[in-house]
Amino acid sequence: MKRPITFYMLLVTASIFLFFFLNLVLGSVAIPFRSVWNILWHSGDESIIWQNIIWKSRVPQALTALVAGAGLSISGLQMQTVFRNPLAGPSVLGISSGASMGVAFVVLLSGSIGGVALSKLGFMGELALTIAAIAGSLSVMALIVFVSQKVRGNVTLLIIGVMIGYVANAVIGVLKFFSVEEDIRAYVIWGLGSFARVSGDQMTLFICIMLVLIPLSFLLIKTLNLLLLGDAYARNLGLNIKRARLLVITCSGVLVAIVTAYCGPIIFLGLAVPHLCRGLFRTSDHRILMPASLLVGASLALVCNLIARMPGFEGALPVNSVTALVGAPVVVSVLFGKRRNDMNE
Repeated sequence: MKRPITFYMLLVTASIFLFFFLNLVLGSVAIPFRSVWNILWHSGDESIIWQNIIWKSRVPQALTALVAGAGLSISGLQMQTVFRNPLAGPSVLGISSGASMGVAFVVLLSGSIGGVALSKLGFMGELALTIAAIAGSLSVMALIVFVSQKVRGNVTLLIIGVMIGYVANAVIGVLKFFSVEEDIRAYVIWGLGSFARVSGDQMTLFICIMLVLIPLSFLLIKTLNLLLLGDAYARNLGLNIKRARLLVITCSGVLVAIVTAYCGPIIFLGLAVPHLCRGLFRTSDHRILMPASLLVGASLALVCNLIARMPGFEGALPVNSVTALVGAPVVVSVLFGKRRNDMNE
């Protein structure tokens, strides 16, 4: 039975608006629905405290979650297609580990070398973290791109990516051993992931970068559809397999690098959302899956951010804890549903 694709697309789009507004209304500080509406439209005379909470905290956090969720979901879809592996995710090639290693060098060595913990430097510390994460992730991505030119098989490249991740984690472990407790704590907090870390000028730059990268990834839809057919068939249709694989890996890697740099390593969204979209739309056509992954990823990220800031909690739960709790059941249910359908057929 063919799914009503337009209906589902409109439903997911509507859910984004709903969850975005709920992100503005709900939180540790209760702000009435009408007051939030007035603040957004600059009407009425609302409390300056409420205005600061909405404009300086909740709006940047919701926008960051929306854009990061969309980027990670598209990246995960690209990785699963190019490697033909349902367990491939945005971090499968060690790019997230590279970002973590870059941050580890800055955070864990700052106290040892300079005598001042990076966590005490405020905005400059956050800027240093972002630059270190981008440098680390892009360095690993450059290595992966170089290796992809030398090896033929996707499985070999996948294994090399996993090994790079292990090496990065080993280096991080050594740095932790020689670091002071305060720096280790700052690094662990960064590793938990957060949509609240991006604000002000950083948020504007992050969103502008993603608004360029995400549309560019849509140019690879035809390439991804050809890759689904298998290397031999795609080659007969005129596709340069090595070049196509390089483009997809580069696009996916840059998306992961930027999101990880600004938000920390966010797990499970990129893995779960493509499965959810395939189960929902019952198709492998990337002309449908790509926009669907963008919308579903944005909506699911907003849900995770909402759960992390549930009313009644002081502060926020780690985003990675929430994404794992939400993402794991999604993947399992989709896989069980697929198996049930295969058995019925």
